[in-house]
Amino acid sequence: MTTHRERIQACLNGEKTDRTPIALWRHFPVDDQDPETLAAATLHFQNTYDFDIVKVTPASSFTVKGWGVEDQWMDDTEGSRRYTKRVIHEPADWEKLPMLDPDSPHLAGQVACLRLIRQTLSPETPLIQTIFNPLSQAKNLAGNDLLLQHLREHPEAVLKGLETIAKTTAKFIEAVSEVGVDGIFYAVQHAQSDSLTLDEYKNFGLPYDQQALEPANNLWCNMLHLHGKEVYFSLLRLINFQIVNWHDRETYPSLAEAQSLFRGALCGGLRQSSLVFENQAAVKEEAADAIKQTKSQRFILGTGCVVPISASHGNLVAARKSVEL
Repeated sequence: MTTHRERIQACLNGEKTDRTPIALWRHFPVDDQDPETLAAATLHFQNTYDFDIVKVTPASSFTVKGWGVEDQWMDDTEGSRRYTKRVIHEPADWEKLPMLDPDSPHLAGQVACLRLIRQTLSPETPLIQTIFNPLSQAKNLAGNDLLLQHLREHPEAVLKGLETIAKTTAKFIEAVSEVGVDGIFYAVQHAQSDSLTLDEYKNFGLPYDQQALEPANNLWCNMLHLHGKEVYFSLLRLINFQIVNWHDRETYPSLAEAQSLFRGALCGGLRQSSLVFENQAAVKEEAADAIKQTKSQRFILGTGCVVPISASHGNLVAARKSVEL
């Protein structure tokens, strides 16, 4: 019997697999505020659906609470929390950010969560940890509008803050690697034309991505998530990932187009909305179309982002069964 690990490794190598791999993930609001309950919720989700990759999805604030931000669960459909307190108000605030070590309370809590999961999860199931890139963390510290204003009007101050965030992130990736994760899920939110020009991203995003990602180079199952529309898919030539995930049903490139642009594996094919509003037959039809586009080569069935917490159990089962056909 092929294991999850063997199936994903074969997929990444461009080899024929016994079936199309599948990986879906979601937020666990309220549960994500405690390492033990997040670990339990993540394991329960995996035990229910048996996906080929377990992606751990904490609230985005886990990376920045050590700098003093606050957030609150307000019934967001994706399960994310809203920020109620920011800590960057003036350009000089970027230069005041201290380094955070992996043993700081909130980062250490996420390491503990991973350790609990890894102790229980079969070693034959790949485990990846969500990492928000430095610009995404900066957005959560300041709010997106203020971040972009400071980037353009006070770039030197922001660059000093991004340097601190990147060093903190690199140390955290080192710590989670020691726990035994197989890769990271690297969330990038500003590599899209609605946020920054490509040149701006290469100046303000890419150098700090490269710095933060250096400790992940020895991991074999790293996934890049390009969030949003009109994303800069060309960045994949400048950073090393085995898998890329993006909103392929909503923006360029399509799955079929992406196979000629990226030598690694693609993850996507299902709309988030399909898992909420469509019936099981429609979910299976969308999955079948994605598998047809890619000929099930270097392809992992997934969504363009997190599964909404309102997605029905029946539709998740339908997605899972769609790869068994």
